[in-house]
Amino acid sequence: MADMKTGIFAKNVQKRLNRAQEKVLQKLGKADETKDEQFEEYVQNFKRQEAEGSRLQRELRGYLAAIKGMQEASKKLTESLHEVYEPEWYGREDVKMVGEKCDVLWEDFHQKLVDGSLLTLDTYLGQFPDIKTRIAKRSRKLVDYDSARHHLEALQSSKRRDESRITKAEEEFQKAQKVFEDFNIDLQEELPSLCLPSVLLSNTVTFNLISHFTEKCFSSQLCHKLYEVMTKLGDQHADKAFTIQGAPR
Repeated sequence: MADMKTGIFAKNVQKRLNRAQEKVLQKLGKADETKDEQFEEYVQNFKRQEAEGSRLQRELRGYLAAIKGMQEASKKLTESLHEVYEPEWYGREDVKMVGEKCDVLWEDFHQKLVDGSLLTLDTYLGQFPDIKTRIAKRSRKLVDYDSARHHLEALQSSKRRDESRITKAEEEFQKAQKVFEDFNIDLQEELPSLCLPSVLLSNTVTFNLISHFTEKCFSSQLCHKLYEVMTKLGDQHADKAFTIQGAPR
């Protein structure tokens, strides 16, 4: 068991050394590098979408936190208003009812945004860590592929051909090629499909919900009811004058 672990460790160390050597040769221009411009475009698009999606997620979470803050502030304001409301004043219970219904509206708005937008966005962005890992692994396997290819080419072009070494190098090359292609094919198929339709849909749902809530909350019967109560309360006490010291005249 110990010998097996030692062998695996040595093999991994050698693989890292080969990769490091291959990268140095490529940077120095002494070894060609396999390029795939289309795949690089996919990767750049992937990075852009991750950045944009992450920002949208962050701002949406902040917006949801603000909704909870507004809900709590609205609730406390209504409670405070109800406490100072005298029993004989017009609309005491109506004010309480309006506050309670507003609280329900805030809660409903928050939950619908979570269900209709945040969860969709979380699911979408939840794919990215695994794909990033696979992209990085593909890059390493591409270096292994280039390294095996260059090693085979060097043996094949050598004046002193060693057929056994060439055969072994061919096997290593084919193995490296297959491993790379397995990663490459999967990502080539998957990355183009990771556009932002779900996020755009989430965006549409989000703004529709915001517009609907604004209309429902600020243009609804609740506002008219509260306005009616305040108007009649003013009429009830129209004969009373309130003086606030220091207030501008």
